[in-house]
Amino acid sequence: MVYGVILAGGIGSRMGGDKPKQYLTVKGKPIIIYTIEKFFAVPELKKIIVLCPRQWVEHTKNLIEKHIAPAKERIAVIEGGETRNETIMNAIDFIEKEGNLNDDTIIVTHDSVRPFVTNRIIEENIQFAKEYGACDTVVPATDTIVEAQDNKVISAIPDRSKMYQGQTPQSFNALKLKNIYNALTDEEKDILTDAAKIFVMKGEKVALVQGETYNMKITYPYDLRVAKSLLEDEEND
Repeated sequence: MVYGVILAGGIGSRMGGDKPKQYLTVKGKPIIIYTIEKFFAVPELKKIIVLCPRQWVEHTKNLIEKHIAPAKERIAVIEGGETRNETIMNAIDFIEKEGNLNDDTIIVTHDSVRPFVTNRIIEENIQFAKEYGACDTVVPATDTIVEAQDNKVISAIPDRSKMYQGQTPQSFNALKLKNIYNALTDEEKDILTDAAKIFVMKGEKVALVQGETYNMKITYPYDLRVAKSLLEDEEND
């Protein structure tokens, strides 16, 4: 069974304002709804789990009821965890409680504030996760990447042709992800930046899915203006 897992746990401190950025409205709809709609349009995703802060669970359910009325049986809204990876583990626990966690269970995890993900990207994530056990959506780095170990002076300039910028979705065999995560030490968990790193740290293959430059993460006020423009382009297509 394939699950969509939409991560909406952020508080949006870099955006400012009194609500998490995923609930900000762009052209009449909250950002999170655009994202859920993209996942809802992929038939292979049998269920979509939306994870958010406890105080936003009921609000999120109400938004889904308002904007995606027929979605009740296919979308679940639950509380996220303290960290990104704990939130993903909450989703896996939910799947296990439903009795659907097995060797064939795939999860497609995605930022709630990336509303421009495409059907192609989601479907390739499903395909590659089934084939490799894990995959990450990326785009080739267009700028030179500079490394500074002390955050003051350059320590290395990697070959740009081998550098990529990570996006989401990141997709996994859910049971394998759970087993690897539970085997990590506390020290290893402390240095995690995302779920793909769990596999990389343990020498597991993570395949690359070609992303899109417009599969942007809405983080800053400027991004809202870009998102509005992109949505207008979608309406005119």
